[in-house]
Amino acid sequence: MNRIIFTLGIWLFPAACTALGAAGVFLLRRQTRPATRRILCGMAAGIMLAASVWSLLLPAIARSEGRAAWVPPALGLILGAVGLLRLEDAAGQLLAGGPGHCGRMVLAVTLHNLPEGMVVGLAAALALHGDADAVSGALALSLGIGLQNIPEGAAVSLPLTQSGRTRGQSFAAGAASGLVEPLGAVLAFVLAEWVGAALPWLMSAAAGCMVCVTAQEMIPEAVEPDEVAGVISIVLGFALMMALDVAL
Repeated sequence: MNRIIFTLGIWLFPAACTALGAAGVFLLRRQTRPATRRILCGMAAGIMLAASVWSLLLPAIARSEGRAAWVPPALGLILGAVGLLRLEDAAGQLLAGGPGHCGRMVLAVTLHNLPEGMVVGLAAALALHGDADAVSGALALSLGIGLQNIPEGAAVSLPLTQSGRTRGQSFAAGAASGLVEPLGAVLAFVLAEWVGAALPWLMSAAAGCMVCVTAQEMIPEAVEPDEVAGVISIVLGFALMMALDVAL
C-alpha cells in the first residue's frame, strides 16, 4: 500500500502543480490593458523558451549516448517543429487563426508535458526496486518538475483569458495540459525498458513544438507595438523559468 501511495504521489504532483498555476487566472481582471496582455504573452514566451531548453533539450542531450549524442536532440527538435506545423495545417481553424489561435500554445505545452511525465514514470520504476538513492531522486524529480509546472500552467491560462475565453475555460485548458503527465508516467512505468531509449527523441520533439509556437504566436504579440516592454517581459519569463530549473 505504501508503494502504491508513493507511486501515485510521484505521478500526480506535477499535474496538480500545473492546475495550481492555471488557477492564477482567477486572480486576474477579466479585461486588462493591451500593455498588460503584451507583458503576459512575453512572460509566457520566456517561460516556454526556458522550459524547452532546461526541461527538455539539455536532459535529452544528457540521455543521448555515443559520439553523435547531438543527433537525436537536433533532429528531434526539427521534427517536432515541422510536425506541429503540419498538424496545424491538418487541423485548420482548430489550431490556427481565428478564435482558436491560442490552441497552438495549449498543444505545445501539452506535448511538452508528456515526456516530462515519462521521466517521472521511469524514476518511479527505479525507486520501486528499493534503492534509497532512486527513491530520493524520484521525489526530487517530481518536486522539481511540479514547481516548474506552476508558471507553465499560468502561461497557458492567462493568455487564453486575454484572448476572450472565460476564466473557467482558461483554467480547464491550463489544468488539462498537465493531465498528460500522469498518463506519460503510467506509460513509461509499464514500458520502462523501451521508453527509456526513445526519451531523447520525445523530449527534443516536444521542445521543437514549444519553440515553434512561441515564435509563431507569443513573441510577435508581445513585442508589437511596444517592443521594449515585450522584450523585457520575455527576458524576465526566461529568467524565472531558468532559475527554477537550475535551482531544482
